[in-house]
Amino acid sequence: MKDRIVEISLDRFLQYGIRNMTIAKLVEPMGISTKTVYKYFKSKEELLRECLRVLYKQYYNEFSFVLQSTGNPAATLFSVFKASFSKDFGVNRDFFHDLNYYYPELQNEAISSRENEFDAILLGVVDQGIKGGYFIPDLHPGIVLTGIGTLYTSITRTTSYQHFDVYPAVLFHNLLEVYLRGMCTPKGVMELEKMNQSMSTINK
Repeated sequence: MKDRIVEISLDRFLQYGIRNMTIAKLVEPMGISTKTVYKYFKSKEELLRECLRVLYKQYYNEFSFVLQSTGNPAATLFSVFKASFSKDFGVNRDFFHDLNYYYPELQNEAISSRENEFDAILLGVVDQGIKGGYFIPDLHPGIVLTGIGTLYTSITRTTSYQHFDVYPAVLFHNLLEVYLRGMCTPKGVMELEKMNQSMSTINK
């Protein structure tokens, strides 16, 4: 029952946002009382914490699959951040707005639960890219990833770019893709071009 409550609640949060969802609304499809929910969770925040744990576990599993299935370091970084971007902008914007504005500490907690493990993998990718001639040889992997993370956060967790009123793909192209290109040698840029062409073909 507990897992089912989390499953349904996560789906409802993603669909309708967080702020306006009560415990009763969250489990409405299950036809159970709020009393049943409170047997497992003390509050909506505690239920949300568990939902986020499940959500970000799913995200990291998917990103790990991308990391293992992409051909080279330049394409790998591009694919991982493109996939992450699609996740952040692929659900009801009310969800991430509410999460970032009202519950940032819960989001940070969910992210940090896998962050060290994931960062270690990404550091390895950057290091491989430097050694393989895809990235500029004097880059510092830790600084590079911190920079990407800061830029990513400014796009997904602030309103800095909202006034441009453009599609998320335009933000990715003008910001994250530019950053990734700046890391690359001509060899790496060539791989990014191949990746873009491949995605354009798929989207047609």
